[in-house]
Amino acid sequence: MKIVTLHGLYMHGVFLIPLSERLEKQGHDVLNLSYNTLDPDFEQIARRINAFIDHQPTILIGHSMGGLIIRRYLEQSAQLDDNPADAVHAVITLGTPHQGATLAKVFDDLGWGGWLFQRSQSILLPDQVIPWQGLPPLHSIAGNCPWGPASLLIKNQVCDGTVLVEETKIEGMSSHDVFPLTHIALLFSRRVSDKVIAIIDSYQPASDQAVQVEP
Repeated sequence: MKIVTLHGLYMHGVFLIPLSERLEKQGHDVLNLSYNTLDPDFEQIARRINAFIDHQPTILIGHSMGGLIIRRYLEQSAQLDDNPADAVHAVITLGTPHQGATLAKVFDDLGWGGWLFQRSQSILLPDQVIPWQGLPPLHSIAGNCPWGPASLLIKNQVCDGTVLVEETKIEGMSSHDVFPLTHIALLFSRRVSDKVIAIIDSYQPASDQAVQVEP
């Protein structure tokens, strides 16, 4: 299976190396894609994804804003006569605010949004929440360990320290799982990577599911 991973805001592909390497040990071909999170070049991201997947069965994995980038990619690809994203079997997101990021809105209301988020503000603060429809199945994974700015600035809401658990839900998603982890810890948790692998395996023929023994 082809796997593409995309990191979140103010991050780099290095944060997804542990998950990417574990997926490679499972026999998957992984593109750990880094991009400029403050000025994402959506066309370049799409070109890199398309060149990598090459019409082969693919799973897209996004952490935080990376999941929003994936949705933008899928929606733009769907407008093409020859949709290169037809090969995408499913999307897995880790701590992605599918309903928009309340924390980003708090900073925007303070007048800091423009310089904190720059061009990424357009996807972090959507005008409206559109259900997940006409897209590959979405499996959303969230954390509920509130260590971070969201727990200080947004009261009486369950969060992972950055993103509210409620924001990781969206009408039309196929599954939603919550782990007792912070926003960053989602990337390094063995339990989360086990869940990611189980989801990927569910989209592979049984004959293609290699049994891996890891220390």
